[in-house]
Amino acid sequence: MKTRVAVIFGGHSVEHEVSIISGLQALNALNKDKYEAFPLFISKDNRFYVGENLREIASYRDMPTCLAKATRVLPVPGEQGIELVRYPMKKFGNNVVAAFDVAIPVVHGTNVEDGTLMGYLEMLGVPYASCDVTSSALGMDKFAMKGVLAQAGIPVLPARQYTGKQYAVDSEAVLSEIESAIGYPVIVKPVNLGSSVGISKAKNHAELVDAMDLAVSFSARVLVERAVPNLREINCAVLGDYESARPSACEEPLNAEDILTFGDKYLSGGGGKNGGSKGMTDLKRRCPAELPEGMTERVQELAVATFKALGCLGVSRIDFLNDKETGELWVNEINTIPGSLSFYLWQEVGVSFDALMDELVSLAFKRQREREALTFTYESNILSGTTFGTKGCKGGKA
Repeated sequence: MKTRVAVIFGGHSVEHEVSIISGLQALNALNKDKYEAFPLFISKDNRFYVGENLREIASYRDMPTCLAKATRVLPVPGEQGIELVRYPMKKFGNNVVAAFDVAIPVVHGTNVEDGTLMGYLEMLGVPYASCDVTSSALGMDKFAMKGVLAQAGIPVLPARQYTGKQYAVDSEAVLSEIESAIGYPVIVKPVNLGSSVGISKAKNHAELVDAMDLAVSFSARVLVERAVPNLREINCAVLGDYESARPSACEEPLNAEDILTFGDKYLSGGGGKNGGSKGMTDLKRRCPAELPEGMTERVQELAVATFKALGCLGVSRIDFLNDKETGELWVNEINTIPGSLSFYLWQEVGVSFDALMDELVSLAFKRQREREALTFTYESNILSGTTFGTKGCKGGKA
């Protein structure tokens, strides 16, 4: 009997469209002889849909028509696993449209990748192949991530955090503090977004104003750090869990003289089928990266250490900043669910996309087995001797 897999993508996020690309790539990579896989799409208003038309990238170009052809569903624990029940329900007939045994989230950005979707999946009790709630939240919050990694002895750039409220109340004070404490050039970015959304480099006061205005339009909190001179970006993915994790090949994005923008990552090239993007595979890169002696091993070592320090599971990509002149290396961020699942980095070390998906399914079931062995409830008789009244309860010991 084939394992039923729901590949979940979309969601209420500025990275919604990127998630569609990544999700369909993952769906098509699952071995049809092993899995009964289907798309479980989350619309921008957080509604779940299934349907054969959701397998085709072209369907999403006209979203109202796309959703009209699909079926809205609600995930519900049932006798057949997690059942997808038609909503609204029909008065007669079977309302269970589909069911699945394991979920592979391929979502990007806030409201989904930040632990929101993972919490929902844990409440459903379904195995899922990604970081859990805590590690997802840490990975999305760049400021919190820096604190955890620094505590673990992993090199990160010092940064300052500002709220949109602070900036709105006294923007000049914020700008003055950045200029005096960090100096130019600086990188300004939303604390909790990915895919380089809202990120800018500022080399003077006017550019800093523009960068802050842009960042606070996307996030309530903004992170500011010094820009690395002689910049080289290096990316390395990690696959596994807390017990065993291994690194992929390293890549060097070739258009990263300053910073990679959202457009660099997803809007350049246009080489996908029917003129669409291929996601992160469209990015110009050198893979494997041609790095100084010993640096590849150092990057891979730090990537695995970052993955484990944050408690990750599945496949994540860790992005590094390197000063080519001094050789200094810092962890920039982690993508807990990277674009295209970084399959292209695994192909360089002999792991095919379908084999990568096999490992993700196995990791999901392994974690579920471990969770089922834990105690989450405590049987007690504490309420039997308790009476309730308007002034509180009696019978329990304070």
